[in-house]
Amino acid sequence: MAVLKRQPPPLISADPERARHVSEVLKAVAHPIRIRIVAILVESDEHVSALAEKLGVPQAIVSQQLRILRSQGLVDAVRENGFARYRLVEKNLRTLVSCMDKCGC
Repeated sequence: MAVLKRQPPPLISADPERARHVSEVLKAVAHPIRIRIVAILVESDEHVSALAEKLGVPQAIVSQQLRILRSQGLVDAVRENGFARYRLVEKNLRTLVSCMDKCGC
């Protein structure tokens, strides 16, 4: 049986639809609390209450920001004993966070 090799996605500079998608992902994380949520989820899956504690913001705000990240398919929740544990779905966000951590801004 032949193994099909997956083609790399087209370059953003050559694909308007891919550029639009990437811009939507960047908009979704382009908020101080959301980027911090993503950075925390890079390290480990977390419950909303743990995220709120680590961020020092009310749980309602964290939930609101998680809804935005979920709507873009970047994070997902798994139910565990009646509580939602959030995890990254878009694994490439790990690279984005690492790049931003090294940024000289």
